[in-house]
Amino acid sequence: MAEGKVIRAISGFFDIYDTGVVRRCRARGVFKKQGVTVLVGDEVEYEPIGQQEGIVNSVKPRQTELIRPPIANVNHVLVVFSYVTPDLNLLMVDKTIAAAIIAGVTPSLVLTKRDLASLPEAEQVVDIYRECGLEVVSISTKEASSVDLVRALMQGKTNVVAGPSGAGKSTLANALAPGLALKMGAVSEKIGRGRQTTRHVELFQLDAETWLADAPGFSQLQLNVESRALRNYFPDFAAFDCPYRGCLHMDEESCLVKAAAESGQLASSRYENYRQIYQEIREREERMY
Repeated sequence: MAEGKVIRAISGFFDIYDTGVVRRCRARGVFKKQGVTVLVGDEVEYEPIGQQEGIVNSVKPRQTELIRPPIANVNHVLVVFSYVTPDLNLLMVDKTIAAAIIAGVTPSLVLTKRDLASLPEAEQVVDIYRECGLEVVSISTKEASSVDLVRALMQGKTNVVAGPSGAGKSTLANALAPGLALKMGAVSEKIGRGRQTTRHVELFQLDAETWLADAPGFSQLQLNVESRALRNYFPDFAAFDCPYRGCLHMDEESCLVKAAAESGQLASSRYENYRQIYQEIREREERMY
């Protein structure tokens, strides 16, 4: 029995990469009866047929599974936002970071179009997210050194890129892997917003141990977590040990997280964004019941 990685799924067929060879495979019919879905990113056992085909016999246990986009075993999210065009939206940055952590995937923050931003603003944003324990790079894709910084973040990982259209995801992907022509979004000059151009999930190999997913949809966020658990996915809050163990960091007396935001020990934007996300989840929960 051979083993490989699913790098593409098209109309019921799965392209499986195995030591330099890609085979187009079908899954055994029993999978459907068992409720097993084969995802891009899955490590599988398969039976080779001829030189180019095969049959998937089993799916190995997954380390992670994203529902949207449907992809397995991603262990790193590049959260890509631009300083300008579109303007930096810290609420969406915080939502995307929280969504990655909830999914069990490590996020890193890539801030693009540094050459168009004011230096004080760029440095302030970098400081905020390094305080959260994230790896952060501030780049201009026009500079080879910037691309090298991102490539170092990705090394040895299965990566997915998340962020708004127009932030430079496609430009960055093409700089990382010239010739692949990944179409992760294109900026509309007329309206200044992006158009989603990618329609399926696919994995591209950058080197022996590094993969990049062309995977639309991760930025269409709804955080799948209960409101009372949200605080666990803002890791910078853990430094402030509230006296009330179940503190939600909203309007409780003696909340040290709220006090830290007021005193400047914690970035006020992080705290205000947490409050807004919490309220959005609470409203959704109330509608459900």
